[in-house]
Amino acid sequence: MPSQFNVGMIGYGMSAKVFHLPLISVVSELKLYAIVQRSPKPGDDAEKDYPDVKIYRSGEALIHDEAVDVVLVLTTPGTHYDLTKLALESGKHVVVEKPFTPTSKEAHELIAIAKKHQRLLTVYQNRRWDVDFLTLSEMVKNNTLGRIVEFETHFDRYRPNVGTGWKTRPSPGGGVVYDLGTHLMDQVVFMFGMPTKVTGFIGSQREHNPDGFEDSCTVLMHYDGMMATMKASVISLETAQLRYWVRGQKGSYKKYYLDGQEDELKAGRNPGDPGFGVEPKERYGMLTTMGGETPSTVTYPTVEPLTYGAFYTQFTKALNGQGEVPVNPEGPAEVIRLIELARQSSRDGKTLSV
Repeated sequence: MPSQFNVGMIGYGMSAKVFHLPLISVVSELKLYAIVQRSPKPGDDAEKDYPDVKIYRSGEALIHDEAVDVVLVLTTPGTHYDLTKLALESGKHVVVEKPFTPTSKEAHELIAIAKKHQRLLTVYQNRRWDVDFLTLSEMVKNNTLGRIVEFETHFDRYRPNVGTGWKTRPSPGGGVVYDLGTHLMDQVVFMFGMPTKVTGFIGSQREHNPDGFEDSCTVLMHYDGMMATMKASVISLETAQLRYWVRGQKGSYKKYYLDGQEDELKAGRNPGDPGFGVEPKERYGMLTTMGGETPSTVTYPTVEPLTYGAFYTQFTKALNGQGEVPVNPEGPAEVIRLIELARQSSRDGKTLSV
């Protein structure tokens, strides 16, 4: 095994700069070797930001560099399949940004190609390491809430105007259910497995939306004895956005605010910095249980963070033959299938079996 693995990064947008470069930088066994940036601009030039790193203008050129061990596919979703397929067939290990692919057929084909060529393939579902999700996972494991009957997960914002950039235009693998829904549905599937039925409500909440971009969604995931509701809204005017509301036979847990790691990374802080990922006490969730014959609500402390850095730490161990990849791609592939069903459900106006 090499002492360091050369990482080639295809894409130099927000995902690369905020979520991947800082995390790779703190893993000594990963070396940033090459970056693909198709169109550098003043103030946004990978060659100036990383003068000791090879710069390519196409993903294909980077993939054909024999010195590259690991390829990060951080491009628009519609390009994920072709680039990942080429990288795997060229003998590279691959990390794909979410959403995995626009279709579940493509996702399962890539999994088969990775197995055929004996290469590692994983999907960057970083919100499995959100501290609030880890807190909830601990509560479920400890049966704190008892038998869960309703699980609500939200990613709501107040953005009444259409923004700019590829994420705001209709495209393969585009729209809020692919962008944010993959995070929320992945967490649910990771915790509870696949549902039996899906009901989708996908469309736009914005008053002015000339392109018909799908900016908001509600997806009901039906389980035996439980309903999981996933919501992402752009018209949610709140001082504190609801993140989770989970109701069980023994208790109810309500949590506001998103995990803070993304904001910390944007501010230039990295995993390993003192206090990184630690949630302020004023953002802790609330647990309600029966205190005798009346309900009692207490603050429920958020667990200590593993941080998003755990993704690349685990991935490096897998490169060294020490365990599995951080995210088995079968899970994200199944989430894409649920998204396909949710969109069909929304179009047809009916609940669909999984």
